[in-house]
Amino acid sequence: ARSPNRTREMADDEVLGEALGDDGYEQEESAAPPAGKKVDSAGRKVKGRGAKDANAQMEAEERYSGRAGQFESVDNEGGKGPAKSVEGWICFVSGINEEANEEDIYDKFSDYGEIKNLQLPLDRRTGFVKGYALVEYELRKEAQAAIEEMNGAEFMEKTLTVDWAFTKGPYKGRQSTRRMT
Repeated sequence: ARSPNRTREMADDEVLGEALGDDGYEQEESAAPPAGKKVDSAGRKVKGRGAKDANAQMEAEERYSGRAGQFESVDNEGGKGPAKSVEGWICFVSGINEEANEEDIYDKFSDYGEIKNLQLPLDRRTGFVKGYALVEYELRKEAQAAIEEMNGAEFMEKTLTVDWAFTKGPYKGRQSTRRMT
């Protein structure tokens, strides 16, 4: 019967024999990197997020080739004027009474077209309206009509200011707050 130590020694000799060649010297490692390890062209280990292997680069090229690589973008026609958001035309409404609610704003602005989205932020501490809202329309002409009609209008004892939320080019307001001497 063999002792457990003898069996372990034989197993160690087999592993050592695989690592050593017939001549008893260590064999050079094959060109293939160990499984799960990233190696650069010189055979050195590469660590970290910046390490990119050829497989990841090929996957990225395949992922963004053809139709899959075409992303939605907003038209950038140039020039000054309103800019469309990805989903529609957004009006920025300021000067809203703190006691107004979403329904009041919705009723007032739905006269000019179908409202796709309405955001009326509330103050966390007081629970009242912060004083502004974002109203989104599908069509530019609807948003333009709302701006023209509601800018300067009285609403719940306060004067509203309505303008485009996004514009191309320089802002149409004052050029600078710096005094000219």
